Amino acid sequence: MTVRVVVGGALCHEGRLLAARRSAPPEVAGRWELPGGKTEPGESVPEALVRELREELGVEAEALERIPGEWPVRAGLVLHVWTARLLSGEPAPLEDHDELRWLGPQELDSVDWLDQDRPAVAEVGRRLRAERDERGERAGRGERDGRAAGHERHTGSHGGA
Repeated sequence: MTVRVVVGGALCHEGRLLAARRSAPPEVAGRWELPGGKTEPGESVPEALVRELREELGVEAEALERIPGEWPVRAGLVLHVWTARLLSGEPAPLEDHDELRWLGPQELDSVDWLDQDRPAVAEVGRRLRAERDERGERAGRGERDGRAAGHERHTGSHGGA
């Protein structure tokens, strides 16, 4: 049996991940997923992701890197998840979704994710927390470095008089 790839987009913006609530089909309606869809013949997975995000959300995005792993959706379909960067537009639930939410890393467990999306969401959460921690460390270093440099300038201006 040929396996077709469904691509999910871990669309991140300003330290948050976009979650989309399914409106159809009935068996998954009300649950949350990473937006995306099936690849078309002759289309690369990153190309499919860009197209699907345009169709489903009305945004332009750039596929960045694949999250390691693949997860079965149903017979003949397997999920690959890619991180994506929002280039332009404001996401709107245009197809197959009735609500969107931007979730910070500490909020990822606040929605009922589809089972196949959970491992990738967990990985994206780890990456978002690491980015947040790194930004905090850089800000702290810059603040400390600025104080130290200011202190050196201050003491240097009094020396030798």
